[in-house]
Amino acid sequence: MTSPTSRRTVLTAAIAAAAGASAAAGASAATASAAFASPAPSTSGGPTARPSAAPKALVDNRFWHTYTDWRRGAGDGTRVLPGLRPGLVIASPAGRSDYTDPHTGTTAAWEYAVWNSPEHRCAVPATEVIASWNARTPAGTWIQTELSGRYADGTATPWFVMGRWASGDGDIRRTSVDGQGDPHSTVWTDTLSVDDPASGVRLVSYRLRLTLYRTPGSRLTPTVWRAGAMASDVPDRFTVPASAPGPARELPVPRYSQNVHIGQYPEYDNGGEAWCSPTSSQMIIEYWGRRPTARDLAWVKPGLPDPQVCHAARYTYDYQYEGCGNWPFNAAYAATYRDLNAVVTRLGSLDDVERLIRVGVPVITSQSFLKEELTGAGYGTAGHLMTVIGFTREGDVIANDPASPDNRAVRRVYRRREFENIWLRTKRYDANGAVRSGTGGVCYVYWPSDLSPSRRRVLRELGLV
Repeated sequence: MTSPTSRRTVLTAAIAAAAGASAAAGASAATASAAFASPAPSTSGGPTARPSAAPKALVDNRFWHTYTDWRRGAGDGTRVLPGLRPGLVIASPAGRSDYTDPHTGTTAAWEYAVWNSPEHRCAVPATEVIASWNARTPAGTWIQTELSGRYADGTATPWFVMGRWASGDGDIRRTSVDGQGDPHSTVWTDTLSVDDPASGVRLVSYRLRLTLYRTPGSRLTPTVWRAGAMASDVPDRFTVPASAPGPARELPVPRYSQNVHIGQYPEYDNGGEAWCSPTSSQMIIEYWGRRPTARDLAWVKPGLPDPQVCHAARYTYDYQYEGCGNWPFNAAYAATYRDLNAVVTRLGSLDDVERLIRVGVPVITSQSFLKEELTGAGYGTAGHLMTVIGFTREGDVIANDPASPDNRAVRRVYRRREFENIWLRTKRYDANGAVRSGTGGVCYVYWPSDLSPSRRRVLRELGLV
Protein backbone atom coordinates (compact mmCIF):
# COMPACT_ATOMS: atom_id res chain seq x y z
CA MET A 1 0.00 0.00 0.00
CA THR A 2 0.96 3.62 -0.25
CA SER A 3 2.01 5.42 2.91
CA PRO A 4 -0.60 6.30 5.56
CA THR A 5 0.09 9.95 4.82
CA SER A 6 -1.21 9.56 1.30
CA ARG A 7 -4.08 7.38 2.49
CA ARG A 8 -5.32 10.39 4.45
CA THR A 9 -5.39 12.61 1.36
CA VAL A 10 -8.96 11.46 0.83
CA LEU A 11 -9.87 13.90 3.59
CA THR A 12 -8.02 16.87 2.13
CA ALA A 13 -9.23 17.50 -1.37
CA ALA A 14 -12.98 18.00 -1.32
CA ILE A 15 -12.10 21.54 -2.40
CA ALA A 16 -10.78 20.17 -5.67
CA ALA A 17 -13.97 18.18 -6.22
CA ALA A 18 -16.24 21.14 -5.65
CA ALA A 19 -14.14 23.58 -7.62
CA GLY A 20 -13.83 21.15 -10.52
CA ALA A 21 -17.55 20.54 -10.60
CA SER A 22 -18.28 24.24 -10.45
CA ALA A 23 -15.98 24.89 -13.37
CA ALA A 24 -17.39 22.01 -15.39
CA ALA A 25 -21.01 22.98 -14.77
CA GLY A 26 -20.52 26.60 -14.15
CA ALA A 27 -22.59 -4.90 16.48
CA SER A 28 -21.17 -8.03 17.58
CA ALA A 29 -17.99 -9.05 15.78
CA ALA A 30 -18.86 -9.74 12.20
CA THR A 31 -16.98 -9.95 8.94
CA ALA A 32 -17.80 -8.28 5.67
CA SER A 33 -19.37 -10.23 2.85
CA ALA A 34 -17.35 -12.67 0.80
CA ALA A 35 -17.55 -10.19 -2.07
CA PHE A 36 -14.87 -8.17 -0.28
CA ALA A 37 -12.11 -10.49 -1.41
CA SER A 38 -8.60 -10.20 -2.72
CA PRO A 39 -8.88 -9.03 -6.35
CA ALA A 40 -8.36 -11.01 -9.50
CA PRO A 41 -5.46 -10.10 -11.77
CA SER A 42 -5.91 -6.89 -13.73
CA THR A 43 -6.93 -7.23 -17.37
CA SER A 44 -6.64 -3.53 -18.09
CA GLY A 45 -2.94 -3.45 -18.82
CA GLY A 46 -2.30 -1.65 -15.51
CA PRO A 47 -0.53 -2.97 -12.43
CA THR A 48 -1.58 -6.47 -11.46
CA ALA A 49 -3.14 -7.00 -8.05
CA ARG A 50 -2.58 -10.22 -6.13
CA PRO A 51 -4.90 -13.06 -7.16
CA SER A 52 -6.85 -15.01 -4.58
CA ALA A 53 -7.85 -18.65 -4.81
CA ALA A 54 -10.85 -18.15 -2.56
CA PRO A 55 -12.82 -15.20 -1.20
CA LYS A 56 -11.32 -13.81 1.98
CA ALA A 57 -13.10 -11.48 4.37
CA LEU A 58 -11.15 -8.26 4.78
CA VAL A 59 -13.27 -6.31 7.27
CA ASP A 60 -14.26 -6.87 10.90
CA ASN A 61 -16.81 -4.69 12.71
CA ARG A 62 -17.38 -4.60 16.45
CA PHE A 63 -19.78 -2.12 18.01
CA TRP A 64 -20.83 -2.11 21.65
CA HIS A 65 -24.44 -0.97 21.97
CA THR A 66 -26.59 -3.44 23.92
CA TYR A 67 -27.18 -3.50 27.66
CA THR A 68 -25.10 -6.70 27.86
CA ASP A 69 -22.31 -5.10 25.83
CA TRP A 70 -22.01 -2.17 28.22
CA ARG A 71 -22.20 -4.43 31.29
CA ARG A 72 -19.35 -6.59 29.99
CA GLY A 73 -17.02 -3.60 29.97
CA ALA A 74 -15.19 -2.28 33.01
CA GLY A 75 -16.62 0.98 34.33
CA ASP A 76 -15.16 3.43 36.81
CA GLY A 77 -17.86 5.90 37.75
CA THR A 78 -20.22 4.90 34.92
CA ARG A 79 -23.55 3.09 34.89
CA VAL A 80 -25.71 1.63 32.15
CA LEU A 81 -29.17 2.98 31.39
CA PRO A 82 -31.53 0.16 30.36
CA GLY A 83 -34.28 0.54 27.79
CA LEU A 84 -34.83 0.27 24.07
CA ARG A 85 -31.57 2.16 23.50
CA PRO A 86 -29.22 1.31 26.37
CA GLY A 87 -26.62 3.94 27.10
CA LEU A 88 -23.55 4.62 29.18
CA VAL A 89 -23.71 7.61 31.57
CA ILE A 90 -21.84 9.09 34.53
CA ALA A 91 -23.06 7.69 37.84
CA SER A 92 -20.52 9.21 40.26
CA PRO A 93 -17.28 10.76 38.99
CA ALA A 94 -14.10 8.72 39.20
CA GLY A 95 -12.05 11.89 39.46
CA ARG A 96 -11.40 15.42 38.27
CA SER A 97 -8.86 16.73 35.77
CA ASP A 98 -7.98 19.90 33.91
CA TYR A 99 -8.16 20.12 30.13
CA THR A 100 -6.56 22.90 28.15
CA ASP A 101 -8.32 23.28 24.84
CA PRO A 102 -5.56 23.66 22.22
CA HIS A 103 -7.89 25.63 19.94
CA THR A 104 -9.03 28.25 22.46
CA GLY A 105 -6.23 28.16 25.05
CA THR A 106 -8.85 27.86 27.79
CA THR A 107 -8.14 25.58 30.76
CA ALA A 108 -11.10 24.20 32.69
CA ALA A 109 -11.68 21.53 35.32
CA TRP A 110 -13.90 18.56 34.48
CA GLU A 111 -15.28 15.62 36.42
CA TYR A 112 -14.97 12.33 34.58
CA ALA A 113 -15.93 8.66 34.53
CA VAL A 114 -14.31 5.93 32.45
CA TRP A 115 -15.47 2.78 30.64
CA ASN A 116 -13.10 0.20 29.14
CA SER A 117 -14.33 -2.32 26.59
CA PRO A 118 -13.34 -5.97 26.72
CA GLU A 119 -10.51 -6.82 24.36
CA HIS A 120 -11.90 -7.61 20.93
CA ARG A 121 -9.92 -10.10 18.85
CA CYS A 122 -10.23 -9.11 15.21
CA ALA A 123 -11.55 -11.72 12.80
CA VAL A 124 -9.29 -9.91 10.32
CA PRO A 125 -5.71 -9.13 11.49
CA ALA A 126 -5.72 -5.49 10.53
CA THR A 127 -3.62 -2.79 8.93
CA GLU A 128 -6.19 -0.09 9.72
CA VAL A 129 -8.71 0.55 12.50
CA ILE A 130 -11.31 3.35 12.46
CA ALA A 131 -13.42 4.00 15.56
CA SER A 132 -16.87 5.59 15.56
CA TRP A 133 -19.40 6.43 18.27
CA ASN A 134 -22.95 7.68 18.84
CA ALA A 135 -23.57 9.93 21.81
CA ARG A 136 -25.52 12.82 23.29
CA THR A 137 -23.47 15.56 24.94
CA PRO A 138 -25.59 18.31 26.56
CA ALA A 139 -23.93 21.66 27.16
CA GLY A 140 -21.38 21.21 29.93
CA THR A 141 -20.36 17.69 28.81
CA TRP A 142 -18.11 15.97 26.25
CA ILE A 143 -16.45 12.62 25.59
CA GLN A 144 -13.07 11.24 24.59
CA THR A 145 -12.66 8.01 22.62
CA GLU A 146 -9.35 6.14 22.80
CA LEU A 147 -8.13 2.91 21.26
CA SER A 148 -5.25 0.58 22.11
CA GLY A 149 -4.33 -2.26 19.78
CA ARG A 150 -2.27 -5.41 20.21
CA TYR A 151 0.12 -6.73 17.56
CA ALA A 152 0.61 -10.34 16.57
CA ASP A 153 3.86 -10.47 18.57
CA GLY A 154 1.96 -9.64 21.76
CA THR A 155 3.13 -6.03 22.12
CA ALA A 156 0.54 -3.30 22.48
CA THR A 157 0.14 0.24 21.21
CA PRO A 158 -0.26 3.14 23.61
CA TRP A 159 -3.74 4.49 24.20
CA PHE A 160 -4.38 6.63 21.14
CA VAL A 161 -6.97 9.42 21.19
CA MET A 162 -9.35 8.83 18.29
CA GLY A 163 -11.43 11.92 19.01
CA ARG A 164 -12.37 14.50 21.61
CA TRP A 165 -15.95 15.20 20.76
CA ALA A 166 -18.99 17.24 21.71
CA SER A 167 -22.09 17.80 19.64
CA GLY A 168 -21.77 21.55 20.29
CA ASP A 169 -18.77 23.83 20.30
CA GLY A 170 -19.39 25.96 23.38
CA ASP A 171 -17.46 23.92 25.95
CA ILE A 172 -14.62 22.40 23.96
CA ARG A 173 -13.72 22.40 20.29
CA ARG A 174 -14.16 18.90 18.87
CA THR A 175 -10.81 17.69 17.68
CA SER A 176 -8.63 14.91 16.41
CA VAL A 177 -5.11 14.68 17.85
CA ASP A 178 -1.98 14.82 15.71
CA GLY A 179 1.46 13.41 16.50
CA GLN A 180 0.37 9.99 17.80
CA GLY A 181 2.20 6.81 16.90
CA ASP A 182 4.52 3.99 17.92
CA PRO A 183 7.29 2.10 16.07
CA HIS A 184 4.73 0.29 13.89
CA SER A 185 1.66 2.52 13.46
CA THR A 186 0.45 6.10 13.25
CA VAL A 187 -2.89 7.81 13.84
CA TRP A 188 -3.82 9.89 10.78
CA THR A 189 -6.70 12.13 11.88
CA ASP A 190 -9.34 9.40 12.33
CA THR A 191 -7.49 6.23 11.29
CA LEU A 192 -4.96 4.06 13.14
CA SER A 193 -2.79 2.72 10.34
CA VAL A 194 0.14 0.29 10.20
CA ASP A 195 3.00 2.23 8.65
CA ASP A 196 4.33 -0.59 6.45
CA PRO A 197 1.74 -3.29 5.72
CA ALA A 198 4.29 -5.12 3.54
CA SER A 199 6.29 -5.82 6.72
CA GLY A 200 3.60 -8.24 7.85
CA VAL A 201 2.80 -6.25 11.01
CA ARG A 202 -0.86 -6.61 11.91
CA LEU A 203 -3.15 -5.53 14.74
CA VAL A 204 -4.86 -8.67 16.03
CA SER A 205 -7.01 -7.12 18.76
CA TYR A 206 -7.98 -3.82 20.33
CA ARG A 207 -9.78 -2.22 23.24
CA LEU A 208 -11.74 1.02 23.42
CA ARG A 209 -11.74 3.45 26.33
CA LEU A 210 -14.47 6.03 26.72
CA THR A 211 -14.04 8.95 29.11
CA LEU A 212 -17.20 10.92 29.89
CA TYR A 213 -16.70 14.50 31.15
CA ARG A 214 -19.01 16.99 32.84
CA THR A 215 -18.90 20.34 34.61
CA PRO A 216 -17.77 19.75 38.23
CA GLY A 217 -20.56 19.66 40.77
CA SER A 218 -23.29 19.31 38.16
CA ARG A 219 -25.66 16.41 37.58
CA LEU A 220 -25.09 16.57 33.83
CA THR A 221 -23.91 13.57 31.86
CA PRO A 222 -23.12 12.54 28.31
CA THR A 223 -24.91 9.43 27.08
CA VAL A 224 -23.07 7.03 24.77
CA TRP A 225 -25.34 4.64 22.87
CA ARG A 226 -22.87 3.01 20.52
CA ALA A 227 -19.09 2.79 20.28
CA GLY A 228 -16.82 0.49 18.33
CA ALA A 229 -14.50 0.18 15.41
CA MET A 230 -13.97 -1.23 11.95
CA ALA A 231 -10.72 -3.17 11.49
CA SER A 232 -9.59 -4.07 7.99
CA ASP A 233 -6.79 -5.47 5.87
CA VAL A 234 -7.52 -4.42 2.31
CA PRO A 235 -4.66 -5.38 -0.04
CA ASP A 236 -2.97 -3.04 -2.47
CA ARG A 237 -4.99 -2.90 -5.67
CA PHE A 238 -5.45 -0.55 -8.58
CA THR A 239 -8.50 -2.46 -9.84
CA VAL A 240 -11.18 -4.60 -8.19
CA PRO A 241 -13.40 -7.40 -9.46
CA ALA A 242 -16.64 -6.32 -11.12
CA SER A 243 -19.90 -7.22 -9.40
CA ALA A 244 -23.03 -8.30 -11.24
CA PRO A 245 -26.00 -5.89 -11.25
CA GLY A 246 -29.02 -6.61 -9.08
CA PRO A 247 -32.59 -5.28 -9.13
CA ALA A 248 -33.20 -1.61 -9.88
CA ARG A 249 -34.39 0.70 -7.09
CA GLU A 250 -34.09 4.39 -6.27
CA LEU A 251 -34.64 5.93 -2.83
CA PRO A 252 -36.26 9.38 -2.38
CA VAL A 253 -33.24 11.05 -0.77
CA PRO A 254 -33.23 14.88 -0.59
CA ARG A 255 -30.77 16.61 -2.90
CA TYR A 256 -28.36 19.27 -1.66
CA SER A 257 -25.48 20.93 -3.46
CA GLN A 258 -22.39 21.97 -1.54
CA ASN A 259 -21.54 24.47 -4.26
CA VAL A 260 -24.44 26.80 -3.50
CA HIS A 261 -22.60 27.46 -0.22
CA ILE A 262 -19.27 28.54 -1.71
CA GLY A 263 -17.98 31.53 0.25
CA GLN A 264 -20.28 30.92 3.21
CA TYR A 265 -18.71 30.43 6.65
CA PRO A 266 -15.11 30.04 5.46
CA GLU A 267 -14.07 29.39 9.06
CA TYR A 268 -15.52 25.90 8.57
CA ASP A 269 -13.23 24.24 6.02
CA ASN A 270 -13.11 27.11 3.55
CA GLY A 271 -16.86 27.21 3.08
CA GLY A 272 -19.20 25.16 0.93
CA GLU A 273 -16.67 24.18 -1.70
CA ALA A 274 -15.28 21.66 0.82
CA TRP A 275 -18.53 20.51 2.42
CA CYS A 276 -19.13 17.26 0.54
CA SER A 277 -19.14 15.15 3.71
CA PRO A 278 -21.60 17.18 5.85
CA THR A 279 -23.78 17.85 2.80
CA SER A 280 -24.02 14.10 2.16
CA SER A 281 -24.70 13.45 5.84
CA GLN A 282 -27.51 16.01 5.88
CA MET A 283 -29.18 14.37 2.88
CA ILE A 284 -29.39 11.04 4.70
CA ILE A 285 -30.47 12.57 8.01
CA GLU A 286 -33.41 14.17 6.25
CA TYR A 287 -34.16 11.01 4.29
CA TRP A 288 -34.80 9.42 7.70
CA GLY A 289 -37.18 12.24 8.62
CA ARG A 290 -34.90 14.19 10.96
CA ARG A 291 -33.68 17.75 10.62
CA PRO A 292 -32.42 20.61 12.79
CA THR A 293 -35.03 22.82 14.43
CA ALA A 294 -35.53 26.53 13.78
CA ARG A 295 -33.79 27.14 17.09
CA ASP A 296 -30.83 25.02 15.96
CA LEU A 297 -30.54 27.13 12.81
CA ALA A 298 -30.96 30.54 14.46
CA TRP A 299 -27.21 31.19 14.19
CA VAL A 300 -27.24 30.92 10.38
CA LYS A 301 -27.40 34.20 8.46
CA PRO A 302 -30.99 34.74 7.22
CA GLY A 303 -31.59 34.21 3.53
CA LEU A 304 -28.93 31.57 2.91
CA PRO A 305 -30.18 28.52 0.99
CA ASP A 306 -30.42 25.21 2.85
CA PRO A 307 -29.19 26.54 6.20
CA GLN A 308 -29.18 22.98 7.56
CA VAL A 309 -26.12 22.28 5.38
CA CYS A 310 -24.28 25.18 7.04
CA HIS A 311 -25.35 23.68 10.37
CA ALA A 312 -23.99 20.25 9.42
CA ALA A 313 -20.66 21.78 8.38
CA ARG A 314 -20.27 23.63 11.69
CA TYR A 315 -21.10 20.58 13.79
CA THR A 316 -18.88 18.13 11.91
CA TYR A 317 -15.89 20.49 11.85
CA ASP A 318 -12.64 19.09 13.27
CA TYR A 319 -10.63 22.00 14.66
CA GLN A 320 -7.32 20.14 14.45
CA TYR A 321 -7.78 18.83 10.95
CA GLU A 322 -9.38 22.15 9.98
CA GLY A 323 -11.98 20.37 7.90
CA CYS A 324 -15.44 18.81 7.85
CA GLY A 325 -14.23 15.49 6.43
CA ASN A 326 -13.45 13.62 9.65
CA TRP A 327 -15.31 10.35 9.07
CA PRO A 328 -16.30 9.51 12.69
CA PHE A 329 -17.29 13.13 13.38
CA ASN A 330 -19.81 12.92 10.53
CA ALA A 331 -21.26 9.70 11.90
CA ALA A 332 -21.40 11.18 15.40
CA TYR A 333 -23.21 14.25 14.06
CA ALA A 334 -25.84 12.12 12.32
CA ALA A 335 -26.43 10.17 15.52
CA THR A 336 -27.28 13.34 17.46
CA TYR A 337 -30.67 13.22 15.74
CA ARG A 338 -33.51 11.30 17.36
CA ASP A 339 -32.93 7.54 17.41
CA LEU A 340 -30.44 7.57 14.54
CA ASN A 341 -27.48 5.19 14.51
CA ALA A 342 -24.37 5.81 12.44
CA VAL A 343 -21.09 3.99 11.79
CA VAL A 344 -18.01 4.23 9.64
CA THR A 345 -17.20 0.95 7.91
CA ARG A 346 -16.00 -0.60 4.67
CA LEU A 347 -18.22 -2.53 2.29
CA GLY A 348 -16.98 -5.16 -0.11
CA SER A 349 -18.67 -4.36 -3.41
CA LEU A 350 -21.66 -2.67 -4.96
CA ASP A 351 -23.50 -5.92 -4.22
CA ASP A 352 -23.38 -4.93 -0.55
CA VAL A 353 -24.66 -1.44 -1.36
CA GLU A 354 -27.49 -2.97 -3.42
CA ARG A 355 -28.50 -5.11 -0.46
CA LEU A 356 -28.83 -1.97 1.65
CA ILE A 357 -30.64 -0.01 -1.05
CA ARG A 358 -33.05 -2.92 -1.50
CA VAL A 359 -34.20 -2.52 2.13
CA GLY A 360 -34.26 1.27 1.94
CA VAL A 361 -30.87 2.21 3.44
CA PRO A 362 -28.74 4.67 1.39
CA VAL A 363 -24.94 4.72 1.73
CA ILE A 364 -22.39 7.55 1.74
CA THR A 365 -19.23 6.52 -0.11
CA SER A 366 -15.74 8.05 -0.14
CA GLN A 367 -13.70 7.96 -3.37
CA SER A 368 -10.98 9.71 -5.36
CA PHE A 369 -10.53 9.81 -9.14
CA LEU A 370 -9.32 11.62 -12.21
CA LYS A 371 -11.88 13.45 -14.32
CA GLU A 372 -11.69 10.81 -17.06
CA GLU A 373 -12.19 7.93 -14.60
CA LEU A 374 -15.82 8.80 -13.78
CA THR A 375 -17.83 9.58 -16.87
CA GLY A 376 -20.24 12.45 -16.36
CA ALA A 377 -18.76 13.82 -13.15
CA GLY A 378 -16.99 16.68 -14.90
CA TYR A 379 -14.25 16.94 -12.28
CA GLY A 380 -11.44 15.02 -10.62
CA THR A 381 -10.71 14.84 -6.91
CA ALA A 382 -8.28 13.42 -4.38
CA GLY A 383 -11.16 12.82 -1.97
CA HIS A 384 -14.92 13.24 -2.19
CA LEU A 385 -18.08 11.98 -0.49
CA MET A 386 -21.34 11.30 -2.28
CA THR A 387 -24.55 9.44 -1.50
CA VAL A 388 -25.59 6.28 -3.33
CA ILE A 389 -29.38 6.34 -3.51
CA GLY A 390 -30.11 3.58 -6.02
CA PHE A 391 -29.33 1.59 -9.15
CA THR A 392 -30.71 1.64 -12.66
CA ARG A 393 -32.02 -1.42 -14.51
CA GLU A 394 -28.59 -1.72 -16.12
CA GLY A 395 -26.96 -1.72 -12.68
CA ASP A 396 -25.45 1.74 -12.94
CA VAL A 397 -25.13 3.83 -9.79
CA ILE A 398 -27.62 6.57 -9.00
CA ALA A 399 -25.80 9.03 -6.74
CA ASN A 400 -26.65 12.31 -5.10
CA ASP A 401 -23.37 14.08 -5.83
CA PRO A 402 -23.05 17.28 -3.75
CA ALA A 403 -20.30 18.57 -6.09
CA SER A 404 -23.00 19.93 -8.42
CA PRO A 405 -23.87 23.49 -9.39
CA ASP A 406 -27.30 23.45 -7.73
CA ASN A 407 -29.73 21.10 -6.01
CA ARG A 408 -31.50 20.12 -9.24
CA ALA A 409 -28.23 18.87 -10.72
CA VAL A 410 -27.30 16.71 -7.70
CA ARG A 411 -28.84 13.47 -8.98
CA ARG A 412 -26.32 11.73 -11.25
CA VAL A 413 -26.05 8.32 -12.91
CA TYR A 414 -22.51 6.91 -12.96
CA ARG A 415 -21.27 3.81 -14.76
CA ARG A 416 -21.21 0.88 -12.41
CA ARG A 417 -17.77 -0.42 -13.31
CA GLU A 418 -16.14 2.99 -13.03
CA PHE A 419 -17.81 3.85 -9.73
CA GLU A 420 -17.07 0.51 -8.09
CA ASN A 421 -13.40 0.67 -9.02
CA ILE A 422 -12.73 4.23 -7.85
CA TRP A 423 -14.47 3.52 -4.53
CA LEU A 424 -12.92 0.14 -3.67
CA ARG A 425 -9.35 0.48 -4.88
CA THR A 426 -6.52 1.39 -2.52
CA LYS A 427 -4.10 2.69 -5.17
CA ARG A 428 -4.54 5.07 -8.07
CA TYR A 429 -2.58 7.43 -10.29
CA ASP A 430 -2.89 11.18 -10.03
CA ALA A 431 -2.78 13.59 -12.98
CA ASN A 432 1.03 13.56 -12.88
CA GLY A 433 1.28 9.76 -12.95
CA ALA A 434 2.28 9.49 -9.29
CA VAL A 435 0.82 6.67 -7.20
CA ARG A 436 -1.70 7.89 -4.66
CA SER A 437 -4.10 6.25 -2.24
CA GLY A 438 -7.74 5.23 -2.46
CA THR A 439 -10.18 4.62 0.37
CA GLY A 440 -10.67 0.87 -0.12
CA GLY A 441 -14.46 1.01 0.26
CA VAL A 442 -14.88 3.40 3.19
CA CYS A 443 -18.47 4.51 3.72
CA TYR A 444 -20.94 5.85 6.27
CA VAL A 445 -24.15 3.95 7.04
CA TYR A 446 -26.97 5.64 9.01
CA TRP A 447 -30.22 3.98 10.12
CA PRO A 448 -33.06 4.49 12.65
CA SER A 449 -33.36 2.40 15.80
CA ASP A 450 -36.83 1.19 14.83
CA LEU A 451 -35.83 -1.36 12.20
CA SER A 452 -37.96 -3.60 10.04
CA PRO A 453 -36.95 -7.27 10.08
CA SER A 454 -35.47 -7.05 6.57
CA ARG A 455 -33.34 -4.01 7.43
CA ARG A 456 -32.14 -5.60 10.64
CA ARG A 457 -31.20 -8.78 8.81
CA VAL A 458 -29.11 -6.99 6.18
CA LEU A 459 -27.39 -4.73 8.72
CA ARG A 460 -26.62 -7.77 10.86
CA GLU A 461 -25.21 -9.70 7.90
CA LEU A 462 -22.90 -6.74 7.23
CA GLY A 463 -21.78 -6.70 10.87
CA LEU A 464 -23.35 -3.34 11.76
CA VAL A 465 -25.97 -4.32 14.37
